[in-house]
Amino acid sequence: MNDGRKELRLAMLGMIEGNGHPYSWSAIVNGFDPAAMAQCPYPAILSYLGKQRVEEVRIPGARVTHVWTDDPADAPKVAAASLIPNIVAKPEEVIGHVDAVIISTDDGDDHIRRVKPFIEAGLPVFVDKPMATNIADLRQFVQWNKAGAIILSTSGMRYAPEMRLSDEQRKQLGDLRWITSFTCKTWERYGIHALEAVEPLLGPGFLTVQALSDAGGDVMHLTHRSGVRVTIGALHDAYGSFGAVHLYGTQGQMPLRLTDTYNAFRGQLVAFIEMLQTGARPLPFDETVELMAVIIAGRRSREQNGAVVHIADILSETHS
Repeated sequence: MNDGRKELRLAMLGMIEGNGHPYSWSAIVNGFDPAAMAQCPYPAILSYLGKQRVEEVRIPGARVTHVWTDDPADAPKVAAASLIPNIVAKPEEVIGHVDAVIISTDDGDDHIRRVKPFIEAGLPVFVDKPMATNIADLRQFVQWNKAGAIILSTSGMRYAPEMRLSDEQRKQLGDLRWITSFTCKTWERYGIHALEAVEPLLGPGFLTVQALSDAGGDVMHLTHRSGVRVTIGALHDAYGSFGAVHLYGTQGQMPLRLTDTYNAFRGQLVAFIEMLQTGARPLPFDETVELMAVIIAGRRSREQNGAVVHIADILSETHS
C-alpha cells in the first residue's frame, strides 16, 4: 500500500472515560505486544484483537510514533501495549515530528480546542466521531475545511463489511421503505455509529429528525429525500445490542449485525492513511457535515420536547 513512499508518522492524542481507541487504533496500525495489551482495561478490545494473528496486525505505510493521554498515567500503558516509541507531555509537542494527528476522543463538544493547534500548524487531522455536536463548533470545522485544512471524521461502522449489501441482497429487498439502526450509550456520543451504518445505503439527503426521549435514551425518527424512513435507537444501557441494523423493503427484509469490530476500525484507519498518501477523500466533507447536522437536529428536537427539526435549518445556521 505504501508504494515506496516514506512511512507516515502519526500521533495518537487524547483518551477519555469509556473510549479505548488509543489502545486499539494504535495496535491496528503498529501491531501490539500481547502481554502488555492484556493489561488494557477494555475487554472488548482484548476480545477482537485476540481473534487476530498477532504477526498480521499492522497497516503498512504508517506508524503511530507519538502518544498523549489526558491522564498521564495512561500513556506508558498504551505505548507499551501498542508499540509506540514516544510519549509527549503536551499534545502540541508532536508538531514538527509527525505527518498527521488522530484526535482519539469521542466528545463532540470538545474537539475544537483539541484540533485547533494542529490545524493552525497545517497538519492533517483525523477526528474521532462525532466531529462536532453543536452548531458553533460545526461552523468552525466548515470554515477550516474551506480554508484548505485536511480533516476527516468517520465512524468505523461506515467500513464494517457486514453493513455492505451485494446486488443480490438489494434485489431480495426490493425498494427500501424503512431502516432501523441501534446503538447503546447516548445519541450525542454514539448516535453517529448507528447513523453511519445506514447512510452509505441511502446517500446524503436527510430531511428531518424528531426525538422521542426519556431518561433511558432516545428514539430518533428521520426522514430522507429517498422516501425511506429511518428509526435510530440510542438506549444508554443496551450494550449487547450495539451494531444491529434491520432493513425493510418492498420484496423482503434483512437483519445486519456488526460482528467484526477489528476490520471496521482497520478499514476506517486505512481510509485515513490512503487519503494522506493520495489526497483522495473517502467521502465528501459535506457529507460529514450533514451527518453532524442530523446529530445536532436530534439534540435540538429532544430539547424542544420532540419537535420536528429540519436538517436544512441546521445547515443554514452552520453556514451563516
